[in-house]
Amino acid sequence: MINRESQVRIGKTGLAALMVSTAAVALVAGAAPALAQDVAPAGSETNDASEIVVTGSRIRRDRAEESSPLAVVNSQDILDRGYTSASQALNQLTSNSPMLAQADGSGAGSGSGQQFPDLFGLGAGRTLTLVNGRRMVTTSSGLGDAQVDANIIPLGLLDRVEVVQGGGAAVYGSDAIAGVVNYVLKDNFEGIELDGQNGISSRGDYHTYSLRGTAGTNFADGRGNIAVDVSYAKSPILRFSQRPLSALGRLTVSNPADAGPNDGIPSVKELLDAHFWEFNSNGVLFNIPAPFTQFLTRANGTPLQFDPGGNVVPFDPGSDVGIPFASGGDGFAYRDLVGLRTGTERLTGNLIAHYDLTDAITLRTEMLFARTEGTEIPQGQSRTILNFGTYAGPVIFTINNPYLTDQAKAALSAANPGFGFGAPLFMSKYFYDLTPDNSQTYKTDSYRGLLAVDGDFSMGDRDFYWTVSGSYARVDGRTRRWEVNNAKYNNAINSALSGGQIVCAINADADPANDDANCAPINPFGNGNVSQAARNYVSVRAGQDYTNEQVDILATLGGDVAHLPGGTMKFSVAYEHRDEHVSYTPLEANQAGLFGGGTMEVPQSAGYNTDELSGELLVPLVDRTMNVPVIRMLEASAAGRLVDNSIAGKEQVWDLGLRWQPVDGVTLRVSRSRNFRAPTLAMLFAPSTTSLAAAGIDPCDADRITSGPNPSVRYDNCLAAFQANPNYGVEADGTNAGLSAAERLANFQDPSENYERATITTGGNPDLRNEISDTFSYGIVIQPPFIPGLTISADRIEIDLKDGLSAFTTTDFAATCYDNTDPDPAVCNAFTRLSASDGVSPGGTIVTGTTTTFNAGVLKYRGEVYALDYTFAPRDAGVFHLGINATHNTLLTTSVTGETFERTDNTYLKPTWEGRLNLDWTKGNVRVSYQAYYLDKTRANYYATIENNPNPTLSSNLTHSISAQVDVGGFTLRGGVDNFTDEGPSYPQIAYGDILGRRFWVGAKIKM
Repeated sequence: MINRESQVRIGKTGLAALMVSTAAVALVAGAAPALAQDVAPAGSETNDASEIVVTGSRIRRDRAEESSPLAVVNSQDILDRGYTSASQALNQLTSNSPMLAQADGSGAGSGSGQQFPDLFGLGAGRTLTLVNGRRMVTTSSGLGDAQVDANIIPLGLLDRVEVVQGGGAAVYGSDAIAGVVNYVLKDNFEGIELDGQNGISSRGDYHTYSLRGTAGTNFADGRGNIAVDVSYAKSPILRFSQRPLSALGRLTVSNPADAGPNDGIPSVKELLDAHFWEFNSNGVLFNIPAPFTQFLTRANGTPLQFDPGGNVVPFDPGSDVGIPFASGGDGFAYRDLVGLRTGTERLTGNLIAHYDLTDAITLRTEMLFARTEGTEIPQGQSRTILNFGTYAGPVIFTINNPYLTDQAKAALSAANPGFGFGAPLFMSKYFYDLTPDNSQTYKTDSYRGLLAVDGDFSMGDRDFYWTVSGSYARVDGRTRRWEVNNAKYNNAINSALSGGQIVCAINADADPANDDANCAPINPFGNGNVSQAARNYVSVRAGQDYTNEQVDILATLGGDVAHLPGGTMKFSVAYEHRDEHVSYTPLEANQAGLFGGGTMEVPQSAGYNTDELSGELLVPLVDRTMNVPVIRMLEASAAGRLVDNSIAGKEQVWDLGLRWQPVDGVTLRVSRSRNFRAPTLAMLFAPSTTSLAAAGIDPCDADRITSGPNPSVRYDNCLAAFQANPNYGVEADGTNAGLSAAERLANFQDPSENYERATITTGGNPDLRNEISDTFSYGIVIQPPFIPGLTISADRIEIDLKDGLSAFTTTDFAATCYDNTDPDPAVCNAFTRLSASDGVSPGGTIVTGTTTTFNAGVLKYRGEVYALDYTFAPRDAGVFHLGINATHNTLLTTSVTGETFERTDNTYLKPTWEGRLNLDWTKGNVRVSYQAYYLDKTRANYYATIENNPNPTLSSNLTHSISAQVDVGGFTLRGGVDNFTDEGPSYPQIAYGDILGRRFWVGAKIKM
């Protein structure tokens, strides 16, 4: 049997040589006696201000001596902008996709409220998060990525955020593909700070609060320091109706004026004030359970509905009637389907301390607790005609229902004579009052404890430093919502009179075996008439508990290797052992399958461990003292990492870099690296669940067949499917029967795009492997000696990823199936269509689908990051600081199969240019800050043209913010206006710009 050490050595050649050489140096140096020298932990400053451990390497160096682009957001930036979370600070960087906790208008909710860094739009799981140079436990749950919520970081103890833009896996391990975010905490904090801030929008809503207390002190004659930070912050739920653009209720529907693919007329048109005409909160009435206007119950030609009191009144279905949308009318407003922004509340408590055991050895600890709670408004309890035949189908009732008013009985009997003789009617309704609450909450408790020892020593004329740390971290998360027990609902919705009282029908029949003493009948007619007893009877608590655990042991050794003519060669070696474990425990109702489609969810747990060895070398080849022409400085760097993951297997990654200074003030840098991401436990082992949901975009829908990366291939594949299935496109009432396949395809509208018509199976994939990326970056740093305080940098970043861990949804499977000339049968079999109409939806509607993770993705990113930092002080005018950062995205293309690519550069997801300007002025005790944020003119999607989109282009977007602060002794008063021009997002995309609008905030800090 081959042991682990042997496995690491086999077949590693050059990379192994690098590891062996650096490890040998470490072992020799380890025998030397310790000498006095202060040492700081990763990411912290040492007594020698010229050399620190900067994110991207474990070798001490000057901050400017990086071969990869590094961005920094410091604590002053956070104070100036009135930020109350680290996520807002990261939004300072244009290379980071904005973290908003916001719904996108597709009908999906706004999410948990957790916010994760996402560099270059490559996905949050491809950005690694560190705290003081060490890994954090995953805070998220579910099928997706390993992510760390930026909201748990303590602002009172945050010194700065360092962001490596591109790569980093050779130094830090898995996930560092797009880059690394390192939160660097303050090493010494003395005194007491009390801080509070309050904000509100100019519309009188979106009231935010934050409170913080930070205290620290030195002890043992300065040999030790301990600091504690406790903070609280809260922001509210925001609804679509509360902002002008999102309140429009805008959708696109088929455009009957479209005459062909080259007529200059869009195949879809805008629908404003969109409503689901088939249902509302009072109840829309149908004679036949099918979503066609001719089946609406009518009185003298006028459709009918219930009012809140349970009486029958006229119903206006709105205009542009189709399935499922109309403009205006009394149907359910699309803007009320979900919430726009998740409300968040968080409480964090942190302790950091260190103590010098000797002059050369320091003991450190970090303790973190964070409780975050997100509350969103998800899609609620619907019992509609669109779902006839399922648990979510319409309420079926007769004239014998005792909750019907006399007016309702008379009106309905007149409208449908059969009703007066016991024939049923069908009420399509969205219940607001069927459960105690219609929100969904996400609560996460994060714990982390770290103990570390670091020190330094010398051997001859060489200096060394080392660290050993161990941490345990745990996240206990839970999701909660109210659901409806299907069996109890069926009991309660059928009521009868017994002894002059309205009771559940099962308690009024002659068979006592059917009785349920707890059953309370439901009055379904009108909004707000379900009794508290009925709610308590039918409601069950649903959700899931999950636990993520991490044990991480890290040992590093670094220092000098040899003194070369060009400077001192330096090294660092590190060994890391990590254990990860996750468990999922669905609540009892979920395990029993009491609600929804009846799927019984199964508890599951899994874990893995990884052993990783890494090494770095920094080799100064030439310095200015050598008087080499056109080379003031030349320096090479190399890093490598060997990984042995108990599930994903072995991996080796590397990083090579070069820095060259041809003249004073100009530095050229280049790096090439191989990076990786291991599949997460959630991706591998997420429990399989099945639920009724919208299938997402159907490529064969009439609105979609002329779009996509290969429109002609998509059309031909969809046409072939309709030719092979003559019932595809035929409606329940026979509409489109007898038409050609092309004609049926041209009229096909898949209702499962917009409403819960498909049974979606979601789960893990245990056969996943690592995804691999190659990163190439090169750039220039200019620090002209004749302009002190000015630094300009520009870097090109190119990332190519293969075997990508892609989250496949039914939408992805369908697109992959129809957009490829030779699709994989397994991909096309991941979803199914109705062979013929089920009486509600047309034949061809997607009725089953799959969500899982595949190793199929290919990703390419090309772009540049630019930065300018300039501090200057005109005579008697104070100190000015100008900061500019911009990202130029020239290519972002992804493929779930490696064959068909989807471009998202030059779209609202990743526009060609993003820029942010910060201008700060300080004089005496006054500081004023201005900020501008620019988004370039872009496309609605990369393939948008006037032929397939009525608004193919989004205008550029520019927002402005200003703030000021005044220091009076130990008291600081600050205030600001964000987006003071009240600039909204670029129409019609609610996520392209600032949906919150103008906001005011004031804060105060007392320091003692």
